Amino acid sequence: MRRLSEGDTGRNEPEFEIGSVTVTGPSRIPVAFRRLSAQARTPAYAAEGDAGADLSATATVTLAPGERALVPTGIALALPPGTVGLVHPRSGLAARHGISVVNAPGTIDSGYRGEILVNLVNLDPTEPFTVHVGDRIAQLVVQEYLHAEFTEAGSLPESDRGDTGHGSTGGFGTTPPATFEEVTTP
Repeated sequence: MRRLSEGDTGRNEPEFEIGSVTVTGPSRIPVAFRRLSAQARTPAYAAEGDAGADLSATATVTLAPGERALVPTGIALALPPGTVGLVHPRSGLAARHGISVVNAPGTIDSGYRGEILVNLVNLDPTEPFTVHVGDRIAQLVVQEYLHAEFTEAGSLPESDRGDTGHGSTGGFGTTPPATFEEVTTP
C-alpha cells in the first residue's frame, strides 16, 4: 500500500511548467464499471486533456425529427462517494446533426448502479438520425461536488448583479416584479 505524503491526494496528477509556474494536470480517480452487454465499450477519453469520456451506444436507434429516446450504453458504474457523473452532449453530433441530450447534463449519482441510458433528442426539423451500435453518443464528466447547508434567511446580502437574470448580462434580461402572487392548488 502506498503511503501518502503531506499534501498528496493519492491521485495521479501530471505536472508541467509554463514559464515559472508549475501547472498540475487533471486528477485521476479509479471508477469501477461493469459491462452489461457484449457490445459495450469502455468509456474512453479521446485525448489526454479531455474532460469527458465518450459513451457509446449498444443498440441501433432511429430518431425522427423532434423525437427522443433512451439509448443504452451497456455500462454500469460505481462512482466513488463525493463524485457525480454528468452526461453531456457531444458537440459534433449537436453541430452536424442536431442531436443533443434532453436533460443535459444528465446526473449519475454515486449510489446508482444501473445501466447508463442516454436520453437523446433529434432537434433537426427535417432529417431523421440513426444511432448505430458502437457510435459515440455522449460524454461522461466525473467530478467532485459539495453538499450545501441551506439556511433560510430573511434577506440576502447585496451583489453587483442583484436579481436580474435570464439573459441580463447580454442586455436582454428582465427584472422580476417586486412581488409575485402566491399560487395555490386545492
